[in-house]
Order: sequence, then C-alpha cells, then structure tokens
Amino acid sequence: MLYQIFSLLLNVTVSLVAGTCLLRLYMQFQRVSLSLQSGNPFAPFIFAFTNWCVLPLRRFIPSLGRLDTASLIAAYLVVLAKLCVITLLSQVEPNWQALAVLSLLELVHLAMSSLVWLVIAYALLSWVRTGSEAGYFLARLVEPLLQPLRSVLPQIGGIDLSPLALLVLLQILEIVINHLTGMLLL
Repeated sequence: MLYQIFSLLLNVTVSLVAGTCLLRLYMQFQRVSLSLQSGNPFAPFIFAFTNWCVLPLRRFIPSLGRLDTASLIAAYLVVLAKLCVITLLSQVEPNWQALAVLSLLELVHLAMSSLVWLVIAYALLSWVRTGSEAGYFLARLVEPLLQPLRSVLPQIGGIDLSPLALLVLLQILEIVINHLTGMLLL
C-alpha cells in the first residue's frame, strides 16, 4: 500500500514537472511569448516551475534553433530518474538500456497525453469564444497542429472536425507507444 501511494505521488510530481518542461519546449518552438510582460498568464508559472532544472542544463546544452534542448533533456532526466527510483524500490535488477528507452517512450506518451488535453481545452474554449488570454494561449499552441488537417478535412455544416481528427491521430500514436512499451517490458 505504501509503495502504491509513493508511486502515485511520484508519478503525479514527475508528470507535472516533465510536462511543464515539455510545455516550455513547445512554447519556445511555436514562438509563444514566454516573457512576463507579454500578458501570457502561464509564463510566470512555467518559468518558476522549470527554471530549477532547465537553467543549469542551459550552461552545457545549447538550443538547436527553435528547439530548447535543455527543456527536453530536463524532462527526459526527470522521467528517467522516476523510472530508476521505481525500479530500485521494486528490488528488480535494473536494465539500464531498457530504462533509457522506456524513459524516452514515457516522455513521448506524456507529450501525446498533454497535447490531447490542450486540444480538448482549445475545443471547449472555442465553443464559447471568450477572447481570454487562456484562449489565445491555447490557440497559439493548437492551431499549428490543426492547420494541416483543415486543408484536408472540409467543414461539415459549419463544424470544424479538425480537432476531432487530431484527437484520433494522437490516440493512435498513444496506442503505438503503449505497444512499443509493452514489447520492451516483455
């Protein structure tokens, strides 16, 4: 029971930290302003929550164009640390190569799950058209993913089906990642 409680708390903490690092990475890639003066309501939280693990890595790991590699490596290391802790606590002989690959697959799974939630939040806010900063923020993150689908999918009766199509594609990718993870665990 204590192991399950600890595992839950560890999973929640790691998902929050790694997910926020991935959000920071994606925001920089999409050129969403991270400055505190931009009016972006999420920038202060994202900076405060990830600076402790991203900034030290930036001393050694440069960005590759728009790709904030320090944020990506930070997210990966947090997930890897979690899997190492769980493996050591379960008293199983660690297979370090498998843990490295599993960490990468779990990070991709976390990115896919996060994108699913971003698309759902975007779709819900698009129904009410509040014009809020949160709506603008989500649009800046989700619209680039929807544009290729909109060029293929026509609107039916004035309804944009591209968010639904994106959700289906993300779910298919998650199934593939889960299958690869299952194969690695065998």
